[in-house]
Order: sequence, then C-alpha cells, then structure tokens
Amino acid sequence: MPNPEQIPKFMKERKIFWVDDDRSFMRQGDWARPISHPSFFLEEKLQWMEKNKIEHEVVLTLSQLYCNGYDEKTAMDAIRFQNDFNAQLQADHPQKFTSGFVVQAAYMDSALKEIERCVKDMKMHLLCLPSHFLDQNKEWCSIADERLDPLFKLADTYKLAIEIHPYDGSKMIGLEDRLWRYNLVWMCAQTADTYHMYTSLAFPDKYPRIRTCFAHGNQFGQMNVGRRLQGFKGRPDLFEGAVSPDTYIGHPKIYFDSLLHDQLSFEMLIRRQGVSQIVAGLDDPYPLGEMETVEGCYPGILLDEALKSGLVKQNEYDAIWNKNPLKWLTENS
Repeated sequence: MPNPEQIPKFMKERKIFWVDDDRSFMRQGDWARPISHPSFFLEEKLQWMEKNKIEHEVVLTLSQLYCNGYDEKTAMDAIRFQNDFNAQLQADHPQKFTSGFVVQAAYMDSALKEIERCVKDMKMHLLCLPSHFLDQNKEWCSIADERLDPLFKLADTYKLAIEIHPYDGSKMIGLEDRLWRYNLVWMCAQTADTYHMYTSLAFPDKYPRIRTCFAHGNQFGQMNVGRRLQGFKGRPDLFEGAVSPDTYIGHPKIYFDSLLHDQLSFEMLIRRQGVSQIVAGLDDPYPLGEMETVEGCYPGILLDEALKSGLVKQNEYDAIWNKNPLKWLTENS
C-alpha cells in the first residue's frame, strides 16, 4: 500500500481513497478500515516476508480502487495511479514482487488502452478483475460477460494471468452492512456467481491462453456444483447456448487460492479441482488473511495443517507454494 504522502491529493478530495497521515486507517468516502499491521507498507512488508520465509509475493490491486460507478476520468485517474504504483513496486523489487494491474470494464476503449500500456510499457502480465462491475447503464454485471469479448481477447493475445476477486457487494445487495456480512458471506457468493458464468459460457475454450485464478478458493462455488448441474439438467430452457456446469472441473487453466480457513473446505477443493490447480493464498495484511493479528494464526497455517493431517503430501504442499503459482503466472502454452 502507498504511504499517505504517495497518494495524490485528488484521490482524497474526490473521496476515492486515502490513508490517514498517522497511517491508522485507510478510507474511501464514509468507509474506513483500520491499518492493523505494519506490513501494510513496503519496508515493513519486506521485513515480514523475511521473518515468515516468503521469498516472493503476488501483489493484487486494492479492491477499493476497482472504481465501479465512477465517471471515466475519475476512474482512469485512480486506476493509472494504482497501476503505476504497482509497476514501480515490481520494477524496484523484481525478486520479491509480481504486481497485478486493474482496468474498469465499463469503459472498454480506456480499458484496452490501459492493458496495452501495462503490458507493453510496464511489463506487467497479471490482470486483476473484479467479479462484477457497474456498466454504463448502472446495472451490475458479472465480469464474465460476452460484451467484454474485446477485453478477454486482448488478454488472451498477451497470454495474461487473470485474478478474479469480489468487492462492492454492499452496493449490489442492499442489505444492512452488519456483522461484516459482505466480506464473510457475500464476497464468496459474488465469486461463485462469476465462476458460474465463466464456466457456463465456456470462457476457458474461448480464451485458451489465459490462466484464471478465483479468489478465496471459490469456496461457495465448490459446494455449489451439484445444484448447478441439477438446474442445468432440470431447466435446459434456461441454459440455451451454455455448457454443463461440470465441463471445466479440474481444468488446467483455472486456478483457486488456498485461503479457505477450513480443512473440510480445503479437502473439497482438492477432491473437486485437484492439487495442481491450487495456489497458496495469504491475503495479507488484511484481517481475513492468515495474519498473526488473529490468535494462533500465521501465514501458511492451513497448508501446514493439511500437511500434518495427511490431506496433502510433501510434494503437493511444495507445488502449492511454488510450482502451481509459477504455472498460473508464467505458462505460455
């Protein structure tokens, strides 16, 4: 995360995103999240990585800067700031970080130009997409939408890795924001929804050179396969032009991170998709990551517990930490 002095003045003035001068909170409009660990910031992050024996991290874009619902100029100003910051982080520390970049799909021409800029000029090859975006008609859409064919075609041309991560559930659902329900329940539902669209609409075959990772293990989506299959068979009239929900289970170009916080969920992910499709997920430094700020927790605890219980073997454990992320990020087949 940028330090307060690195964030442009316009972002605070337009209530897009800012960090308190004392680095105590990150803010957007009336929303605030406490900065609960020093590793939100670069130097402390590097120390944290060394302490936890993490050699290299994949840096995703801040969900607060997906820019859903912003006018085009505001969206692009914020997105370019974020992408430039991530690119500089990767350029300054290539052995430590692989950085992602984001675009706003509601503005297709600008999104395509930003992909070209990030890939060609800044050597970034990880495209971060929200599970849903607000289109120019002010309607919420899954990112796996046929109208985004130009975006996915360009990503396929450049053989990009893609990360799909949920956010803005509170704007989509309309329930009272209580007991952190949007992070704990609805974000999982958002990811499952886009996985449903991505696989039902045969995106893996349409764009065979991209490798897509779904956040948080697509936890609800793993449980939901049977219901989707039953619906596909029971109401074929509602699935015209779609493929069966089980078509892409275990597909070599679809990945899931391991951040499930639960051995039973992790076992289902392994049995359903295969160890080869799982990458280590930490989601640090946020409270839902594997952070020491939660008692008894530390980075990699779920994978260590899976190894101790025999759920994964040593070579599988090693692959989740190393081989599988490299396949997701760098495979060119």
